[in-house]
Amino acid sequence: MKRPVINITPLERIGRILVGLVGAVGGAVLLGSAAGTVATILVVLLILAGLDLVVTGALGHCPLYQKLGHVPKSLRRPT
Repeated sequence: MKRPVINITPLERIGRILVGLVGAVGGAVLLGSAAGTVATILVVLLILAGLDLVVTGALGHCPLYQKLGHVPKSLRRPT
């Protein structure tokens, strides 16, 4: 399987990983104290969003950026 093209800058990758870890770990901690169904669903969504940020940061590829055609200036090839 071909590795996706890197379309996230190194600084953004670090930021995504850090914020994603905070969200995933924070959500896991909150999951134990979630009182109702709605709260549990919101906490699970927080965990999933955190994991998504960690994965996209680790891979350096954001599918949404690709669909929108966004490439940061520092990653553009000179023409």
